[in-house]
Amino acid sequence: MSEKKQGLNLDNMLYQMSPAKLHDITLEKGLGKEASSGALAINTGEFTGRSPMDRFIVKDEITKDEIWWGDINIPFEPEKFDKLHQKVLDYLDGKELYVRDCYACADPNYRMNIRVVNELPWSNMFVYNMFIRPSDEELKNFEPEWTVVNAPGYMADVAIDGTRQHNFAILNFTKKIALVGGTGYTGEIKKGIFSALNFILPVFKNTLPMHCSANVGKDGDTAIFFGLSGTGKTTLSADPNRKLIGDDEHGWNNENAVFNFEGGCYAKVINLSEENEPDIFRAIKKGALLENVIMGEDGEVDFADTSITQNTRVSYPLYHIDNVQRPSIGKNPKNIFFLTADAFGVLPPISKLTPAQAAYHFISGYTAKVAGTEAGVVEPIPSFSACFGAPFMPLHPAKYAEMLSRKMQEAGVNVWLVNTGWTGGPYGVGTRMKLKYTRAMISAALNGDLGLYNYDNYHIHSVFGVAQPRECPGVPTSVLSPRTTWNDDEAYYKTAFKLSNAFRENFKKFEEIASEEIRRGGPQRYAF
Repeated sequence: MSEKKQGLNLDNMLYQMSPAKLHDITLEKGLGKEASSGALAINTGEFTGRSPMDRFIVKDEITKDEIWWGDINIPFEPEKFDKLHQKVLDYLDGKELYVRDCYACADPNYRMNIRVVNELPWSNMFVYNMFIRPSDEELKNFEPEWTVVNAPGYMADVAIDGTRQHNFAILNFTKKIALVGGTGYTGEIKKGIFSALNFILPVFKNTLPMHCSANVGKDGDTAIFFGLSGTGKTTLSADPNRKLIGDDEHGWNNENAVFNFEGGCYAKVINLSEENEPDIFRAIKKGALLENVIMGEDGEVDFADTSITQNTRVSYPLYHIDNVQRPSIGKNPKNIFFLTADAFGVLPPISKLTPAQAAYHFISGYTAKVAGTEAGVVEPIPSFSACFGAPFMPLHPAKYAEMLSRKMQEAGVNVWLVNTGWTGGPYGVGTRMKLKYTRAMISAALNGDLGLYNYDNYHIHSVFGVAQPRECPGVPTSVLSPRTTWNDDEAYYKTAFKLSNAFRENFKKFEEIASEEIRRGGPQRYAF
C-alpha cells in the first residue's frame, strides 16, 4: 500500500506547483480559459458565493462553552464529522491532488501554518494567491498546524452525513481541520481559515481579528476600512498615495500593530474599470484568477455582464500591486472608516462618530441589499451583519465590540461612518455616490481637513444623531447633506425613519449585553 499522510495517498499529489503550471494544467484539462490580459478565467459551478447556512463548527470540549451558537454558528457532531471526513478522504484517494503549504498572518508572532489539499488545480492557484507564501528555506521544516481539505466534487448525503444539503464547510478546532465539499466557490477556503482565526486570536492570544482592509500613509499612519461586500473596502484601501496592507482580513494586536492575514486580494470586479480602480484593473494579469466572468471570443472580459452572478471576483497575489506595505504590518490606526452602501440614500456621505456611536454601528454592521442581488429583492432591504462580518465570527459580537472599543480608546482613533451608497433618493431614484467624492472625503479625514468636532463645523443629523461636516475639500457642499440632495423633505424623513426603525429592531438582540451608553449611540427613538 502506498505511503499515506493525513489519510491521503501521497503518490498522486502535486506539491507546491507554481501558479504558471497550475494555469497550464487548468487549460489542458478544459477547466478554464485564458483572458486577453493573461489571467485565468474559471467558473465555480453551482455556487458563485458563500453558503452561510451550510457552514458548521464541530461542538466539542474546546468550542461548546465559547462559541455563540445559533443560525450563524451551527453545531456539528464530532462523530458525524469523523465519518464525513473519512468519506471525503476515500473520495479523494487515487485522484490527482494539488497540495500547498502556506501560512496566515504577516506578524510572525501570530503565524498559522496551513496545508491545503485541493481536488482542482485552479483552487490550488487561489490558495497560492490568497495565503502567505513561505520561502524555500521555510518549507524545509514546515509543519502544518491546520489542514484544509477541499473537495468540490464530493456531494454529501443529507440523510446520513448530517448536513443541510450536499455542500458544506465545517471547522473542527480539536483536529484543526477545515473540511469543504460540494462547492467550487474558492472563498469558502479562505473564509474557513479566517473563521478559525476569529476564534483563536481573541480567545487564546488576546488579539482582535477584523473583517477590514487597511493601508498606511507616508508618515506611518494606518487607516482601517470595515465594510460588507460591495461597500468599497478593496477599492478605497487601494489608494495611490498610501501603501496597501491588505484588503480583507487583519488582526490588531497588543503590540500596537495591525497585520494582514493574507498574501493576496480577492476583489469584486463587477463594473470594474481602469479609470475608477486602476490598481485592481492592472493586477488582472498572468497569475490572477478570474471567477464567473463573461468573456468574448477575443478573451476580453465584459465586467458589466452579471449573467452568471453579481459576485464576479478576481484573486491575485499582493505583489501584483506596486504600492504595498512590506511586510503587511502597520502601526496603531489613526482613523477607522465604517463603510455602508445605504440604498435608502438617507445616511450622510461621511460623518464622525462618538465612541458610543462607533460601538453601536460596529455591532450593527449595516449595509443594504438592492434589487437584483438576490431572488425576490425588488426594493432596498436593510442588511445587518454584526462586526461587519457575522458569518465569520464564532464568538458573540459583544466580545469583538468590547475589544475594538478598548483599542480605539487606547489609540485615540477617529471613527467615521461613510456612505458609499445612494444620494438624491433611494435606489431606483437617486444615484450612486461618486467615487471621486468618497475618495475626497476620506482623504480629507485622513489629512485632518474636516475641521474640529464642534457645532460650527458639523451638523448633527436629526434622525441618526451623527455629526456630518458642513464643508469638505473637493466635494460640493450640497452633497454633504443627504436631505438637501432629495429636494423633498417629507419623503426624505419618512425614509430616514424607516431605516432608523430597522436599526432599532435589529439591535434588540444585543440590548442585554450593550451598555446604556452604546444603546444611546443609535438613531433617535421616534418615528415619523
